[in-house]
Amino acid sequence: MKRVLFGLTVGAAAVLAAGCAQTDKSPSAAPTASAAMAAPGATRAAAPLASKSGTNTGGRVTFEQQQGGGVMVVVAVTGLPPGTTHGFHIHEKGDCSAPDGMSAGGHFNPGAKPHGQMSMPEHHAGDMNNLTADSAGNARAQFVMSDVTVGAGPNSVVGRSVIVHKDPDDYRTQPTGNAGGRIACGVIAAT
Repeated sequence: MKRVLFGLTVGAAAVLAAGCAQTDKSPSAAPTASAAMAAPGATRAAAPLASKSGTNTGGRVTFEQQQGGGVMVVVAVTGLPPGTTHGFHIHEKGDCSAPDGMSAGGHFNPGAKPHGQMSMPEHHAGDMNNLTADSAGNARAQFVMSDVTVGAGPNSVVGRSVIVHKDPDDYRTQPTGNAGGRIACGVIAAT
């Protein structure tokens, strides 16, 4: 009898362990910051931007690790009100599931620095310069970020998100630059 109970107990434990090991593989499952560890050799990443907060804003942001250091960022945003300026940041969580984009968390800041402009000595690793829409509501930019990487490591952008804000970043107000609501969000994934 003890052997039967022991066998049933071991079998039940194996079934339970297998069930707990299952992960959500659905396409709607949002990557998280731990996804950065899944791409140690990555040199390129991209974030398709989806509208948030009832806007029509969209676009794409790409990241490419440069051989001499830094990451080249190429930005193309559409659907902005013509002639407006918008805060633009990498946020800590790769989660754009909330309708208002708040699921992306705060600015990406692995160095625990104060908020500021990219050109300032002290700023979040995820701080980027404001974007300004042209007369058609499109914003384009290209620049190199020196405080982030693509691939593995604490400063990797992979598994984070990109947010376009409703208002311009003032580069002073802590910790967010008073940039207002989130009008577009995209999860950064290795490509």
